[in-house]
Amino acid sequence: MLVQIISLLLDVAAGLIGGACLLRLVMQWQRIPFNNPIGRFIFAVSDWLVMPLRRRLPAIGRLDTASLVGAWLAKLAQFAVLWLLSSGQGSVLLVLMLSVMGLAQLLISGLSALILIYAVLSWVQPGSMNMALIERLCQPWLAPIRRVVPMVGGVDLSSLVLLLLLQIAGMVLGSVQMGLMH
Repeated sequence: MLVQIISLLLDVAAGLIGGACLLRLVMQWQRIPFNNPIGRFIFAVSDWLVMPLRRRLPAIGRLDTASLVGAWLAKLAQFAVLWLLSSGQGSVLLVLMLSVMGLAQLLISGLSALILIYAVLSWVQPGSMNMALIERLCQPWLAPIRRVVPMVGGVDLSSLVLLLLLQIAGMVLGSVQMGLMH
């Protein structure tokens, strides 16, 4: 039971830190200003990790490699501690592969939550400041779907389609992870 509690705490910590790093990456990629409550929160959670990495890892164009590596390091730390708790069963390569897949899973989960928040806010607070920020974050993911999926009775179904695709991607990734662990 203690290992399950530690696993839960590690998952929350790695999710919070890694998610903040990924959100920082996306906001910088899309040139979204950080002078809002969400941006200040992201800086508070991720600066301690990203800023030292930035001294060694330059950005590649608009890609903030320090934020990406920071998110991966959060997942790597999570899986490394779990590996050590399991008496080092399995290989270090397995831990590295699981951390990369964990990062992909974090991206899928974070994007799913963001799309869900976007869909709800579009109905209840379409003109809020947070809605404008979330819409800018979601737009690059929804635009390709909107070009293919027509509106039905004036309702935009792109969020639903994207959530469905993300759930399928998460299921496939989870299946691959389970295959690696057995």
